[in-house]
Amino acid sequence: MAVMVSRGGAGARGRRDVVRGPQRPQLALPAEPEVFADAAGLGAEEDYDGIEFVSRDFTGGRAPGASFLDCALRGCVLDRAELRGARLLDSLLQEVRAVGVELFDAELRDVEISDARLGGAQCGGASLTRVLVRGGKLDYLNLRQARLVDVTFEGCVLVEPDFAGARLERVSFDDCELRAPDLTGATLRDVDLRGVSSFEPGRGVDRLAGAVISPGQLVELAPLLAAQLGVRVLPRE
Repeated sequence: MAVMVSRGGAGARGRRDVVRGPQRPQLALPAEPEVFADAAGLGAEEDYDGIEFVSRDFTGGRAPGASFLDCALRGCVLDRAELRGARLLDSLLQEVRAVGVELFDAELRDVEISDARLGGAQCGGASLTRVLVRGGKLDYLNLRQARLVDVTFEGCVLVEPDFAGARLERVSFDDCELRAPDLTGATLRDVDLRGVSSFEPGRGVDRLAGAVISPGQLVELAPLLAAQLGVRVLPRE
């Protein structure tokens, strides 16, 4: 496990100890967006450019391959919506509820998700680049085989997120509750766990190489790490 606690220093050691934080999205949404008013709902392979979706219920909707550019979804419901292969670019999702939404192989780039309620969101194989997830609760988030680069989780609760086989680079968890993440087969690089308010390790503790933790977290993880190495810790008789 890489345990880096310093952000600076002289020489080679100082360079090794620098933690590269994630870049955040810089949104510039249209000042006067077009308000979505199509009674038919979302459509497959449709392109939505500069559209604002306000308090729309898209439960069970089908829009695989749809593209959202410079869009804002505010207070919308996406329960069980199928958005496989969709592209969300330079967009905002605010107070969205998406229970069981399908986002397999989707692309999210320069996206901010704030105060969302995601339950069992299926994002396997998705690509997330410069994504900020702020607030809200994410239960059983499926990110198996996904690629996360420059992703920030801030002030949110993640319950049993599944990162199995995923690649995480420059990902941080700031003031988050991280409960039993599955890291089986995951690859981590510059993943900063020092800011979590509560960390409950799950499966794949052996894949934490490439993560950055605090000295206090190291003490808490020591029994699990010892078990992974086959080290028995017993008092001397």
